[in-house]
Amino acid sequence: MPSFPGVYVALVTPMKEDYSVDIPRLKELCEWLIAEGVDGLVPAGSLGEYATLSKEERATVVETVIAVSKGKVPVVVGTGAPSTSEAVYWATHARDHGASGIMALPPINYNPRETEIIAHYTALNDVGIPIIAYNNPRDYAADLTPALLTQLSKLQYVVGVKEFSGDIRRVHDILTQTDLEVMIGVDDLAMEGAIAGATGWISGVPNALPREGIELFTQARAGNIAGILPLYQQLLPLFHYDADPQLVQSIKYMMSLAGQPVGPTRPPRLPLDNETYNAIKEAQVQVTRYVQNS
Repeated sequence: MPSFPGVYVALVTPMKEDYSVDIPRLKELCEWLIAEGVDGLVPAGSLGEYATLSKEERATVVETVIAVSKGKVPVVVGTGAPSTSEAVYWATHARDHGASGIMALPPINYNPRETEIIAHYTALNDVGIPIIAYNNPRDYAADLTPALLTQLSKLQYVVGVKEFSGDIRRVHDILTQTDLEVMIGVDDLAMEGAIAGATGWISGVPNALPREGIELFTQARAGNIAGILPLYQQLLPLFHYDADPQLVQSIKYMMSLAGQPVGPTRPPRLPLDNETYNAIKEAQVQVTRYVQNS
């Protein structure tokens, strides 16, 4: 049985106009997403701008999400950090505050050797909390191939992988070669990932459109492809932004259009150009019209 089935939202971090973290708004966002029916929440990931947060801010974000979610939905905490010791620190912090698991990148600062990747996850395994390994060779040098994941799956607490390579064949290979749960990680493969056997989706755009994301993934998992394909085709232009380096700005803008404003992104992330904002707005209008007329 999968440990983390369904739609988990990789949370953005709400910011005030002075770029300070807006904790009251974070609480409201978590409560809204839970009420909308999401299966779990993932704070302190890339979408959460973890790399720009101070240690104190990051701890407060994680603790806030766990407190709001307790007894309602699981929380899987991002542990991305420049060093193994820092990643272990955040894994321990997540465990001690009641998180259900962690989402763990491999070493991120350079192209690590296979032995270094295994040592990194072994150190995280020693913390004693379920681990979803995060494979993102688009943005980082390391690639958690199915062969490497086979080795990592021997670690007691490595139970799944967030697969963000963009190659849908990876889902098949991982499920065939390992006993890991696969959570699709890139939004514009959400339907294909479910068809291929991914039991979970760590999602971006559902920060703004949770009900649509839940409907899509649930129906795709159930095999209702003909019924859900029109919705997927409407969502796809928005989903493509999740695979773009400017995904945080794009998804925060989608949230403002959905009536869930969460403020700006911290530099070095700057506002997008007007052409991109207009394209996102038009795509989201099309989704809204489709949903209203369905």
